[in-house]
Amino acid sequence: SLDFWRLLYVLLKQIHGGRWTESDAIGAQVRFVKSALWYHGYGRPQLHRLPADGSAGSRELLLAFSWLLPRLGLLEQLLARNRVQTGDEASVCTCEDELPNRQEGTTEAGPEDRVDVRYLQWLNGRLKLQWCSLHAQHQEQCKLLHKIHLFTSGSHMDQNLGHFSVTETDLIRQPENYKQLLQLLESETMQLEAFLEWKQLEPVYWQWMETVLDNMAEEGNMCESQDAHVEKRRLPQVTSCCPWADKLTGQMDRLFRDLMTLQKQLHQLIAQRKAVWWEKVAAREELQKERFSATARKIQESVELKLRGLTSLHAPKKNEMHGLCRLVLRNKHSASKMGLGGCVAKEAVSAVSAAEVIRELQVREASLQRELEQLRQECQHRLDKIAEGLGGVICISP
Repeated sequence: SLDFWRLLYVLLKQIHGGRWTESDAIGAQVRFVKSALWYHGYGRPQLHRLPADGSAGSRELLLAFSWLLPRLGLLEQLLARNRVQTGDEASVCTCEDELPNRQEGTTEAGPEDRVDVRYLQWLNGRLKLQWCSLHAQHQEQCKLLHKIHLFTSGSHMDQNLGHFSVTETDLIRQPENYKQLLQLLESETMQLEAFLEWKQLEPVYWQWMETVLDNMAEEGNMCESQDAHVEKRRLPQVTSCCPWADKLTGQMDRLFRDLMTLQKQLHQLIAQRKAVWWEKVAAREELQKERFSATARKIQESVELKLRGLTSLHAPKKNEMHGLCRLVLRNKHSASKMGLGGCVAKEAVSAVSAAEVIRELQVREASLQRELEQLRQECQHRLDKIAEGLGGVICISP
């Protein structure tokens, strides 16, 4: 069980991008594993009841590990994180964000929840400053990448690429680093070979896990039956030693019978009310048919008007890009053949140009700007209503 706790700790730490060391206390590892599993939706109480010293629970940990494999794509994520990056890549994402629906209504904050507006303005200014600094660093990185790609154009053996990446340029300047890169590539190759072997043996693993689940279910049923037997056995002992227990048990039985009778009456009343309601609906259906049709037409027109502004929702799924793409410099003549992914158009590999990504992001930006303007108007109307209730107060916008 200790080895299993450490294994889950190391794997989840890598998934969450944290650092881990062998000297971490087992108690901290157990707490982190439990919290991480709870965060990802694994709420099995038997696991969270395991002792904090990691001395038990090997089968529960095996079950949690098996749950993580398909739930998070654990092995695929680890391969992606440990991949050796030899080319210059950029993160591209034009997918629609699945934001939660805004809750209608407002909640009034108490005196203890009030925050000084000047502090919020200071935080907003600090965030803007850091954002501008990050944007400037990205621009400088793009300029340096463009210089390297431009100066090394035509030097690469692969004609599809045509230029060196930052890693390849560094290897040319410092050949002694080639051995280190070769070791990393060999390690990645071993991981890929192990992954392929796992894929071949994966059905056997899941068949074994089915037997483990069956055994755990049987043991759980046995424990529940034993607990119920113990409770039934303890009840006569309590009633024999307590003279008032018989009277209390009789009262509980009478209350139970009364509740069952009320429940039956309630079900009968609900059935009668439903029957009456459906009769009323059937009687008024013909009268309200025309009115319902008119209301449905208005709703349909309103929905169509709203969908006209959301052109990104009607775009084909192939335009939704997400993930890392290799940066490949191309001139205007070859831009139609090559894309951001560095793949020739005749090959069955997706490639996209930077201009296409820019257009997609501009459409997304316009949609977000419209949503922001709508939220600003709603906030302005809400502030106006609040200001109307303040007598003798003049509100001046900054």
